[in-house]
Amino acid sequence: MEESKDVPKDFVKLKCEKLSVEEVSELVVSPCCGAVSLFIGTTRNNFEGKKVIHLEYEAYTSMAETEIKKICRNIRQKWPSVKHIAVQHRLGVVPITEASVIIAVSSPHRTESLEAVMYCINTLKASVPIWKKEIYEDEYSWKENKECFWANSEK
Repeated sequence: MEESKDVPKDFVKLKCEKLSVEEVSELVVSPCCGAVSLFIGTTRNNFEGKKVIHLEYEAYTSMAETEIKKICRNIRQKWPSVKHIAVQHRLGVVPITEASVIIAVSSPHRTESLEAVMYCINTLKASVPIWKKEIYEDEYSWKENKECFWANSEK
């Protein structure tokens, strides 16, 4: 790939199909970057002593995509050397051990991509309208991310 054609890109996708770490990481690879940092959020089999069967995600898709694109713009302001950013979030049922979210960031050096990935997942959880329902053996619970600004408002 010619470096001049390798302009910075943001890849944002919400989808119901299984997420692929390889697919997401390949989106951000660049010949001018020595670092690709990844975050993979997976479904665990327990929460506070309860057995989790699976998770279900719902989103206000257009608003969620808009908010994720804002996060990408903020990353580029904070870490100008970041080359490519990819964020994929799964919707619908997510079985145990499968990925709910994958974030990949490339940059010339590791510090920027690692910091950008951490910022991205923390900000996503705090501001993007994606809702999680935990399904247990005999009940379910809608979960608010404790980072969400609307979860901390007066009820």
